[in-house]
Amino acid sequence: MTDFVPKTPGGWGAIGFSLKMANRAGGLFPMMKALMSKNSCKSCALGMGGQKGGMTDEKRMFPAVCNKSFMAQASDMQGGLPKDFFTAHSVAQLETWDPRQLELSGRLTEPVIHEDGASHYRRISWEEAFDRVASELKACPADRAFFYSSGRSSNEAAFLLQIFARIFGTNNVNNCSYFCHQASGVGLAQTLGTSTATVQLEDLDKTDLIFLIGANPASNHPRFMKTLMQIRRRGGKVIVVNPAREPGLLKFSVPSDPLSLLFGSDIATDYLQPHIGGDLALFKGIAKAVLELGAENASAMEQSFINDHTENYDAFKNDLEGSSWEELETASGLSREQMEATARHYVDGKNVVFAWAMGITHHLHGVNTIHSIVNLALMRQMTGRPHAGLLPLRGHSNVQGVGSMGFVPQLKSAFMDNLQQNYGFSPPAQTGMDTLACIEAAAKGGIDFAWNLGGNLYGSAPDSQFARAALSKINFSLYMNTTLNQGHFLGRGKTTLILPIRARDEEPAPTTQESMFSFVRLSDGGLNRHPQAKSEIEIISAIGQKTNLPGPVSWKDLGDVKNIRSMIGSVVPGFEKMLEIDQSKSEFHISGRSLHTPQFPTQSGKARFQVCNLPGLKKKNSTLEFNLMTVRSEGQFNTVVYENHDNYRGINSRDVVMISLEDMEILQLKEGDRVTVTSATGRLENQRIVSFPIKTGNLMMYYPETNVLISREIDASSRTPAFKSVRVSLTKV
Repeated sequence: MTDFVPKTPGGWGAIGFSLKMANRAGGLFPMMKALMSKNSCKSCALGMGGQKGGMTDEKRMFPAVCNKSFMAQASDMQGGLPKDFFTAHSVAQLETWDPRQLELSGRLTEPVIHEDGASHYRRISWEEAFDRVASELKACPADRAFFYSSGRSSNEAAFLLQIFARIFGTNNVNNCSYFCHQASGVGLAQTLGTSTATVQLEDLDKTDLIFLIGANPASNHPRFMKTLMQIRRRGGKVIVVNPAREPGLLKFSVPSDPLSLLFGSDIATDYLQPHIGGDLALFKGIAKAVLELGAENASAMEQSFINDHTENYDAFKNDLEGSSWEELETASGLSREQMEATARHYVDGKNVVFAWAMGITHHLHGVNTIHSIVNLALMRQMTGRPHAGLLPLRGHSNVQGVGSMGFVPQLKSAFMDNLQQNYGFSPPAQTGMDTLACIEAAAKGGIDFAWNLGGNLYGSAPDSQFARAALSKINFSLYMNTTLNQGHFLGRGKTTLILPIRARDEEPAPTTQESMFSFVRLSDGGLNRHPQAKSEIEIISAIGQKTNLPGPVSWKDLGDVKNIRSMIGSVVPGFEKMLEIDQSKSEFHISGRSLHTPQFPTQSGKARFQVCNLPGLKKKNSTLEFNLMTVRSEGQFNTVVYENHDNYRGINSRDVVMISLEDMEILQLKEGDRVTVTSATGRLENQRIVSFPIKTGNLMMYYPETNVLISREIDASSRTPAFKSVRVSLTKV
């Protein structure tokens, strides 16, 4: 590496970065006051804050905060855009700005509109904005509209907008998880009958072995590093599975722990580096080794659990026995000895948790890889009991809640039945389009209206050239955001309206959010930092009144969050406690999610083993070809870039190709050389070569800049694009 890499990531560096964010927000005191308020964290879905107090998690652990929390809060505490911003900067100019420039420009404070043929956005009044949206909706056939949500919105706003969409007449309702953890939900549902984590946060206190798979929490979920540290301290093991040897997963300094802050903490007990996409073969190999160990030692497998509470085991076992070690080694990039050693660690574990992120889901075989992980867990009953289970590490703070609220193309049957019984309303019958399908429909001229509840759909989409062209064909695009992003310029429709919204801790009334552990928090809201901005709920309610849609709800009444929560509590399975949360202030775990007994919410009541066929291997045609995975930096959250310097990897820009020293030698490249990266979809020029300890034959580059290289090929079961499995070639400049 050419730049400085901290000896131990985290620690004083993370504290210094947090202080920098606090200074950007006006100082440490106002930052801490904001973070201490009774509002849930705006960063990752690990969750903290709420009624137990700011910087406190559901176990009452304090301080539960990280530099990601500081980043998100600093963004919301920045000043407004200059009054002359949109007159001083044309759309053509702003199209060239990178994510960081746009994010740090300031908060959106008033509605602005860009009309077809105009060179600039212009201010527009709220009244005119609402009238314009209502007019466009009234003129739009329901099947030519789509509704999209990021994971930043509240449960109440997400529920309200998806109900609006269905009353409007469409199931083209989708959220950002289709581009991240949809494979997790589908894979878990097909095996266990649930689509979320099977554990609660407390379960991790008794874990003695955790598999951390395709994830880099040091950069993306920093507070999870304390959990990993604690597992190691009590004598447990952390097995990291990642094609890249990330410095923060080897040793990390947890700022809230004095001992760790001073001396650092070892994280990985073992570090397995498979090929990109080789995880399925790896877990199949570990399962094969466990099976062989079980033949010698019956206690290695919980046979009674398998007999009584699972199905399809014989087909799974026969497939393992018929799989050759040579094939598994070739596909995974790891040796039989490595897989057998990992199997012995697993057999010795008493309470094992499997945690993963998008390194697993962003492949054409993502769902099958989830199946392979669940199979391994079922072999030893590492689900269906306390202190063991499966944990998708989800990204944005309420992405799981948005899905729970029905912001999906197809509502679950119990959800629909409750709508019919309690409100006499049945959603439209036609099949709704998911996120990518809506973009592809737009490319064919099939979309007239798009409503974006937060997020950056353009920046999240694969094949960014295609996405830009497709989104530009939409007649009217509505965005609701706190700050600017590239979607407002590169992803705009023929006419684009941007409405400024309040941040979570500025809401005029309490709202709720859901963590990755299915824990629902109540955020108090607070004073609006920018008086012209409105709450998401106020905006949706006002447009509902203007549009005057017929239906079972009063849009004026649904401007009150208490009425929305009453509807949620009577409609959404597992959310019955929402009916009393305004009085009790009692936050809760959603019923039926944690699998602490061997009763599974499948049709048979049993968990199901799956036969996992290995994906076809793509052979390299030359030494210039590589498998590429896109990654995020430490100074980034989703598509938002706060800092271009990636502190934990020691890289000071984002135009880089991370490659192993071995491959550099083969290609006769040296640090700092410039290359063109080409895929079947697009190309990126003048990218800087940086050495990094990644598996040979594989590369890493930063997302979302690399979306131009990502094809629209998808996992057939989840329809998730393969952001982390792209065949590319390098050409030296």
